[in-house]
Amino acid sequence: MIYFVEDDNNIRELVVYTLNSTGLEATGFSTPDKFWEAMEARLPSLVLLDIMLPQEDGLSILRKIRSDKVTKKLPVIILTAKADEYDKVVGFDLGADDYVPKPFGMMELVARIKAVLRRTEGANESEEVYEIGPLRVSPMKHKVKVNGEKVILTLKEFEMLCLLLENRGIVLSRDQILNRVWGYSFDGESRTVDVHIRTLRQKLGDAGELISTIRGVGYTIGEEQ
Repeated sequence: MIYFVEDDNNIRELVVYTLNSTGLEATGFSTPDKFWEAMEARLPSLVLLDIMLPQEDGLSILRKIRSDKVTKKLPVIILTAKADEYDKVVGFDLGADDYVPKPFGMMELVARIKAVLRRTEGANESEEVYEIGPLRVSPMKHKVKVNGEKVILTLKEFEMLCLLLENRGIVLSRDQILNRVWGYSFDGESRTVDVHIRTLRQKLGDAGELISTIRGVGYTIGEEQ
């Protein structure tokens, strides 16, 4: 799935239509808030970003993507009318994988997207993969499989699972999980962790038993009980 953040309806619809027509599943967002909402539900394989956007600009979005350990390797292409060299340099400094100035040809855009996907997929071939029992998780590819079947998780569920796997055998308190996944500024309560753990276990099916509750302390992940 490719996410495209662009407030110009004509450009957004044309690009999304072209990508879907060439076998690259895509969806567009007119505002950053809709994009972030979609990110919580499903992580894409690549993001196309316009710079000039309402609410927050594309460089700000790119900065947030690169600052999150779960999305820091997510391929991002800057797509904008601003062809100024300064903006291009800033975009690359922030970690953009490519920069395509408007106006652009549709077939060129498709070729650039495929090139970035090939390059980033190749770079991730040697990434660390977590495997416990029927569970297999590829953090950089944002993929989770149980008994070979793909499991779709929300961003927070995926972050929680990766955090537990990174600390395999260690008991993490609810506060530790809140701080690492939701951030220190989160003003919710620890019950948020319990709710997400419950849905995570349900989605993992047979692998859900790998997540253990340590009464009065928190959670850990290990071998099947």
